[in-house]
Amino acid sequence: LHVNETIAEQRKRVLEIYKPKKDGFHLTTQDSDWLRGLYAYYRVAEGDLPELLRRVDVIPPSLALAQAAEESGWGTSRFAQEGNAIFGQWTPSFHQGLVPLQRDEGSRYAVRSFHELAGSVWAYARNLNTHRAYRNLRDKRQTLRRRAEPLNGYTLADTLEPYSERGQAYVQTLRILIKSNKLRHFDRAKLKGDVYALFSKNDV
Repeated sequence: LHVNETIAEQRKRVLEIYKPKKDGFHLTTQDSDWLRGLYAYYRVAEGDLPELLRRVDVIPPSLALAQAAEESGWGTSRFAQEGNAIFGQWTPSFHQGLVPLQRDEGSRYAVRSFHELAGSVWAYARNLNTHRAYRNLRDKRQTLRRRAEPLNGYTLADTLEPYSERGQAYVQTLRILIKSNKLRHFDRAKLKGDVYALFSKNDV
């Protein structure tokens, strides 16, 4: 929820900055520098506002919870216990991850580890919002917004076939987890108070 609310604030600020720009006002140095950092973080060419807004958007909590449960064995996996890795993201760097004990011969990857769970969530959100494999998710999310329909994990789950070698079977598992555990209730959840005061709202 903290990650989502921070992303929502980023999106709101982008829209606020670009509105006066359309009216002929110049950007302040502070806004210009902030936007440059945001374009870089979301891997978008500077000035491509439509693509930036397609990427600077929230991930439904129901989808994140279902994937975290599936990828981490409900938090019991070695990667979750030793490396706060709850989304099973791969990395080519052994220095940034844990090597699977039963990795295929010839494979050169590790599961990325983090100092804290929040790091895993930030990396997960950035992955879905930037990697070319999840363009369909971003496009479908944008379509829901244009129709003024609420974002929900059950609907967006069918765009995540690329996340797992299991493909459509993986999608069905996520939908079963969302439905059977009533996770869609969390899509309407909000944080109360400054729960993560240690994180700056200007962080990207």
